[in-house]
Amino acid sequence: MIHDRIWYFPKICMQANDYCFPGWNHPETFAREGEICVEYCSGNGAWVAAKAEQNRHQNWLAVELKFERTRKIWSKIKNLQLDNLMVLCGEGYDATRRYFPDESVDAVYVNFPDPWPKTKHAKHRIIQPRFVVEVRRILKPGGLLTMVTDDHNYSKIMVEVPRGCKGFASVYPEPYYVQEYPDYGNSYFEDLWREKGKNIYYHAFRKT
Repeated sequence: MIHDRIWYFPKICMQANDYCFPGWNHPETFAREGEICVEYCSGNGAWVAAKAEQNRHQNWLAVELKFERTRKIWSKIKNLQLDNLMVLCGEGYDATRRYFPDESVDAVYVNFPDPWPKTKHAKHRIIQPRFVVEVRRILKPGGLLTMVTDDHNYSKIMVEVPRGCKGFASVYPEPYYVQEYPDYGNSYFEDLWREKGKNIYYHAFRKT
């Protein structure tokens, strides 16, 4: 269900149900035409709320699994009166696969996802071929996939997976990332890792 700027997506979703996503410009969602930007792994929503506030002409969807973090994003929506931001509370890959329309999104961002460094936990990483294939499906031609991490090994994955997926081209030449991105915006994790002296890796791939 979608209620008061929150789209609830349950952990256990029946294979067959009557729910039909109403569309990005429906009164339940953004109620207007405009660019659609999606951030996965939104955390407490500092980055996406700032982007929505600065870019009122764009429509922003924050995707966050944990309810407590979803609640904090919702609070920012209310406090900043952001009618161009809503939050999806649920698992991003399944929600995308089931309900996001083809070629309906202008930009996708994945900011500081959990790297799950142990091999036995690799299945939990959001950056996997199946996810990137879905991102390519929902992006409009020329749409941008941007991924940010402080983890060097995860950076390698953020390069290898999109380059191995037909239909994406890196915006940056080899090594396919940059470590400075002026005006990208700040998040809790970026500030934290920069304070600790860690490198930040920005990757950008365009749908060809």
